[in-house]
This record gives sequence, structure tokens and C-alpha cells, in this order.
Amino acid sequence: MNEQFYLPLAYLNAWEYCPRRFFLEYELGENADNEHLILGRHLHRNVDDEGKNIEGDKVIYRSQWVWCDRLLINGVIDAVEEIDDQLIPVEFKKGRMANHENDHFQVCGAALCLEERTGVSIAYGEIFYYANRRRQRVDFTPELRQATEQAIQAARTAIGKAMPPPIDHPKKCQDCSLQKICLPKEIKQLRLEV
Repeated sequence: MNEQFYLPLAYLNAWEYCPRRFFLEYELGENADNEHLILGRHLHRNVDDEGKNIEGDKVIYRSQWVWCDRLLINGVIDAVEEIDDQLIPVEFKKGRMANHENDHFQVCGAALCLEERTGVSIAYGEIFYYANRRRQRVDFTPELRQATEQAIQAARTAIGKAMPPPIDHPKKCQDCSLQKICLPKEIKQLRLEV
């Protein structure tokens, strides 16, 4: 039954960040704000307006709805740049440039959607990180494409199953807006006592 529903790209990002976060958001509808989400929304205010800009030889389509019928995923990509008939999906993120696989999966998922819609192969995407005002190029290698498709399938398979345990990643938990709902430290302590 879950196979008929499209998995939003934002939930693919949540799945790769933490399967428990995915469960809390997707299955239980839990949401909470923290300084990271509020700042992210503030920084996105200019990107979130759908539209089209032309900057020299580059056309920028902002806030574009994309979907892939084969993988049953959909969502909004922050921007799609078109240069010399090449499409470049671009995501804007609040943090600093690093190897955030969850962000790579999200932009790769968007590229897979665009490829299905346009029939054109997309070689890479970019993620703009506000904290250091730099873009990171993400090459859509066969390995990243396969890992992204596997993550999509794993997330879809997890729908309707039991809640995953907390992950063992204190930095991710510290930065997570759902920390006070998830209670990772408390659950780990209870499990040690049992």
C-alpha cells in the first residue's frame, strides 16, 4: 500500500541523516523548530519564491517542483540552473560545506527526477552552504546514484515498521530539532539499565 505514495525529497534527506528522525517526521508527523531550522527558513526566503532569472548565459529556475515516477519520489528543488542546455540542480543549505551525504542524496534525488522529466542526463549538482558562502559540486557518479536509489528503497521499506533506535552520533543528535521528542540520551540510558 505504501508503494503508491511518493516519498518527498526532504524525507530522503531526513532518512539519510537519521532513520529515527525520518520515522518521527514521516510516520508520526512530529516537527519542532530549533535555531538551525529557523535560520534556514530565514536564509531560504529569497530562494523559496518560484520564478525565473537570467544572468548572462545562465537561466535560473527557482523553487521547482520535480518528481520521478520510476522511484516514486518528489519534492521542490531550490534552483535549477541551465547553462548551454545543461541542467544543474542546486540546493541551498544553512550549514558549512562538508561531506553531508544526506544533502548529496537530496540533490541527487532531484537530479534523478529531472532526468526522468527531461530525458537529459545530468552530470552534477551543487549545494550552496550559507555559513561559508561556498558551493560544493556533487558529481552524480554511478556509486552516488546507486546509493541514493538504495536509500530511497530503504526509506520506503521502513514505512509502517517499528521505530528505529536512536543513532550513535552525538553531534547529529545535538543539532537535531527533534532531540527533545526523540530523547536519544534518555533512551540509551534506559536500555543500559534494562
